[in-house]
Amino acid sequence: MTPSESPTMLITGGATGVGKACALRFAKLGFNVCINYSRSQTDAELAKSEAEALGARAVLFKCDVSDETAVTQMVEAVRTEYGRLDVLVNNAATTEFIPAVDLDSLTEEKWDRILAVNLKGPYFCTKACSSLLSAGEGGAVVNVSSVAGQTGRGSCIAYAASKGALNTMTKSFAISLAPNVRVNAVLPGPIDSRWIREGANDWDLQEMTSDFPLPRASSPDDIAEGVLFLAVGSSMATGQLLAIDGGQLL
Repeated sequence: MTPSESPTMLITGGATGVGKACALRFAKLGFNVCINYSRSQTDAELAKSEAEALGARAVLFKCDVSDETAVTQMVEAVRTEYGRLDVLVNNAATTEFIPAVDLDSLTEEKWDRILAVNLKGPYFCTKACSSLLSAGEGGAVVNVSSVAGQTGRGSCIAYAASKGALNTMTKSFAISLAPNVRVNAVLPGPIDSRWIREGANDWDLQEMTSDFPLPRASSPDDIAEGVLFLAVGSSMATGQLLAIDGGQLL
């Protein structure tokens, strides 16, 4: 098909939280918005309708990013629908809220699922999108990682390990896809979102962030700002890990 005149973006895990905030930010900029989700169909449909209300052409793709065949089919559908892809945001992730001292509860099955979604998923998506992203004037990949990948502290050991590996993979892809595709990552600290409120409702975000230089949890929109900057606000940043954490790493 003839490529769309408007730029196109694909975001994984785009139905809620940071993913939805990113989708709406790109919609405001005039992007075609491709929203991937795995389970939250009602939320995905709401995100789609909100993107459309902002003037975007939006489409939903239900797909588990840890399934390479399904990812390939999704990206081919993007190619058929729009004929181009300018930005990929690898946002889909999963975790288990298990204290680091509780080694027995972090089973092999849980390890495998976390690494499959958080690490293999971004690899499969970036690999499948690479030819579309490389076409024309080139494109950008932004991985939504975590400061847990640098501190080792997070919802569980497997989650921190998956994000540490994602940080390294970000740099590897920045090298292998250059010069046509820039690849960067944002590293959020605590985010005031449903992810934490439902998964770890005993966490006190105010207490957790009280000694940060900026003593509050981020909002999904705070993280979306960083994603947008790395995707379209800079033409020379690649292989970078941008912490958006209120100064937590300090």
